Amino acid sequence: MTNRFRLTIGQLNATVGDLPGNAAKARDAWAAARDAGADMLALPEMFITGYQTQDLVLKPAFTRQAEEAIRELAAACTGGPAIGIGGPWGDRDMLYNAYWVFKDGELVARVLKHRLPHKQLFDELRLFDSGPISGPYPVAGARIGSPICEDGWAPDVAETLAETGAEILVVPNGSPYHRNKLDLRMGHMVARVVETGLPLVYVNMVGGQDDQLYDGASFVLNPGGHKVVQLPPFQEMLAHVDFTLTDDGWRAEPGEMAPQPDEWEQDYMAMMLGLREYMRKSGFKTVVLGLSGGIDSALVATIAADAIGPENVHCVMLPSEYTSQTSLDDAADCAARLGTRLDTVRIDGARDAVSGALAHLMEGTQPDITEENIQSRLRGVMLMAISNKFGGMLLTTGNKSEVGVGYATIYGDMAGGYNPIKDLYKTRVFQTCRWRNGNHRDWMMGPAGEVIPPRIIQKPPSAELRPDQVDQDSLPPYDILDAILEGLVEKDLSLADLVAQGFDADTVRLVERLLYGSEWKRYQAAPGPRISTRAFWLDRRYPLVNRWRDKL
Repeated sequence: MTNRFRLTIGQLNATVGDLPGNAAKARDAWAAARDAGADMLALPEMFITGYQTQDLVLKPAFTRQAEEAIRELAAACTGGPAIGIGGPWGDRDMLYNAYWVFKDGELVARVLKHRLPHKQLFDELRLFDSGPISGPYPVAGARIGSPICEDGWAPDVAETLAETGAEILVVPNGSPYHRNKLDLRMGHMVARVVETGLPLVYVNMVGGQDDQLYDGASFVLNPGGHKVVQLPPFQEMLAHVDFTLTDDGWRAEPGEMAPQPDEWEQDYMAMMLGLREYMRKSGFKTVVLGLSGGIDSALVATIAADAIGPENVHCVMLPSEYTSQTSLDDAADCAARLGTRLDTVRIDGARDAVSGALAHLMEGTQPDITEENIQSRLRGVMLMAISNKFGGMLLTTGNKSEVGVGYATIYGDMAGGYNPIKDLYKTRVFQTCRWRNGNHRDWMMGPAGEVIPPRIIQKPPSAELRPDQVDQDSLPPYDILDAILEGLVEKDLSLADLVAQGFDADTVRLVERLLYGSEWKRYQAAPGPRISTRAFWLDRRYPLVNRWRDKL
């Protein structure tokens, strides 16, 4: 029996539905593992299909072709290490989330996921059947146990594997990012190591899919919970981990210990990568957005410049007589600092034409939000026309505070294909702008330095749809609004809880009313990267029509 075992971690980026592309990426990784003298290549959960597939995996043709792709991959990977890869397995009328392990084209094991997540953004109980707890499988003199993702978040699967002879735990994951997620994962995995006394390898996917970001950040723990390998977040890579057989069992040798950025940098990476990945996987090369001179559009333009390069970002200023000279100057300043194109398209003439066309119906009424929304919707029409004509994806720029209370115009400033700051509260928008002005990283394609003009960060936010308008005319101050929204959305607090924290009762009622009343808008909103524990979409599913309101 050998006293050495080399495992290659494949922290790689799969694309949902790209069976040939994912298989080719797996084969290249296997060849690299073979050249490195590895005994096994471990790829993430559901790698052949990409993750999450949602209902795509329920199509029998898709599942069948995914299984065929796995078997063809296995047949091509001979004369080298074993390969573990996640993918579906259909057995009669049952469908499983499985981890397939092959050696020289022969099936060594097919581990079935036992615990199916059904909270937050997951709904695997709807898609898969729960498999029995699988036993360990042999690879090159070691006995490997593979709890699949959620199977590692509770004791039963890992303990059963240890009791049936597993010597190393290799945990394949499709674990999406949210703020401070690594600490949460680490706590669960340390618990499994302490309970079983076995070393553990956490293999996570990387990349973006729809609103979800997979941050990688794979790691290796030795018994006692000692971390000996830590891979960087949001970076596709292979890492070779060597294990030595000691009198106390297998132990991983120390390897790469990549530093983990703070939450501000990781959130920014997630928003940037979310946009980059969404564009790459959907085929877009350029973007267009309305640059108003306000802080939200300035941050979105900066994220876009960092994601795809300033030369691929087309900013458009769409002024009316309500647009201040300060906003015009600030938009021009921001575009110049970023190096993006900036064009101006006035909306006055189009607004007057629409107002004229409606005049016989509006006669005798007073101007109100209707006239404001016409302006916003005309901006959406102009931007969509530019998007259609030149093929750039239109970015929308509403932050989580505005999205939360419906402070946005449907078919107006909500028009667009993707929203990079959809899950970022307004107070965090300000801090993120300050962070980006003070930091530049090599993964950013935009310029270094103070790219967002300080005056944009300092001035009071305004939609500029009527004279002297500011956001606080109709909304609570953002620090109060965001705290109440976080309580209602992320923490599911009652109104009484919030009032007990010191918030004004009428303000709390107002925010709750706006939150529930704008659900229909969010249902039609563009997707955006999930960076919190409760983003609007799969994390939080509320009825569009809802008459319930909390009582105080």
